[in-house]
Amino acid sequence: MASRGSEERQGDDVTINLRANRRQRALIDRAAQTLGKTRSDFILEAACREAGAVLADRRFVLLDEKAYRRFTAALDKPPAENPRLRGLLASRAPWER
Repeated sequence: MASRGSEERQGDDVTINLRANRRQRALIDRAAQTLGKTRSDFILEAACREAGAVLADRRFVLLDEKAYRRFTAALDKPPAENPRLRGLLASRAPWER
């Protein structure tokens, strides 16, 4: 397994320990090897990607009342007509042709 991902590491490294069963470890190892990564790099990248997604879903936005009304009005407004998008969604996917 090639890549060490050292270019992404900053500061002092810390150890993270976890337990997995043999099937889980084998699955992770196969995926890591497919990408040319170490088990540790694969697990850390996947965990950080998921952590970012979880936190992105929980952003806190503080607005005054006027800005909040404009924001919710924009969310409630139907999207503008987009003929190109409508055509794309009506067409068959390339793998279905």
